[in-house]
Amino acid sequence: MSEVRSIHQRRRCPNETVKSILLTYLTLDAEMDWHQGNIPTCKIPEWSPGMQANATFFGDPKFGKTYFELENSSQEFGNRWRSAIGNWDDKIVVDIGCGPGNLYAAVGGSPQAIIGVDISYGALEHAIELGYIPLLADAHHLPLIDEFADIVMLNATLHHCDRMAEALAEAARLVRPGGVLITDEDPLADTRTHTGLSALILRLHKRFPLYWLPWRTALSKSPEEQAFRLATEIHNSKPGDGTTPEFYAKILAPRGFTIELYPHYHNVGAELFQGKPGRLGLKDILVQKLAAPDAPDPPQSIGCIARKFLS
Repeated sequence: MSEVRSIHQRRRCPNETVKSILLTYLTLDAEMDWHQGNIPTCKIPEWSPGMQANATFFGDPKFGKTYFELENSSQEFGNRWRSAIGNWDDKIVVDIGCGPGNLYAAVGGSPQAIIGVDISYGALEHAIELGYIPLLADAHHLPLIDEFADIVMLNATLHHCDRMAEALAEAARLVRPGGVLITDEDPLADTRTHTGLSALILRLHKRFPLYWLPWRTALSKSPEEQAFRLATEIHNSKPGDGTTPEFYAKILAPRGFTIELYPHYHNVGAELFQGKPGRLGLKDILVQKLAAPDAPDPPQSIGCIARKFLS
């Protein structure tokens, strides 16, 4: 059974509370629009095609509801994130790329404040109903002060950003000394060489994702929705384009973080942190065996728990 909670099980933050909390953490030069309905909006001078695709796709009411119910909503997902976070009650939390609010819904608890940053107005309208303090802003240029957050989270966010290193560095900037940055990112950079049938399977999966199957109800059914979905995944289309251990070390180590990495498959829960990464899915097993029959199965995602040194 899913651990995701209904939006009716949490109380919406009143608009005046949203503004008062955000004002505490906004930079002095933040160009804010407080009159965009219920969502505080930071000025974004330039929208890339990828940003526009993410804002449109995740803001669609029909998809947003389905995404919230089906994506990142399994018991394993909630257990994995609860174990990574620990107790976040009374903590200041920032969820970058929060979408409609899957993380808070799956993890539960009572953080002092949980700021949800996203580029999609529609997704944030759903997140605010769960208790998020919403902020529409560009993950590459966050209008938030340095070193104020106890926990900063990015769940499958980086590959939706045009410049992954810049987005990760911005997230790290928000973490207070003694705080933690947690990411779980899919895909890993794939360095395998795919040829023949292996390459064909990968191309077909990219062109026709299995969103039409009964258990993937209404996810990207139409060609238009499918095109938007694929356009959102900026770094999920070619070998070598994704995260690596070296990527995290290069960005986070110079900024004063100790780094723990947990490569894993999608269907794993809290046991990940006991050295059990889960199992590869059938489609991925087939592709891997065709590409490199004697090679070990590569993990699909990489979890990162980075703790910032005390000053």
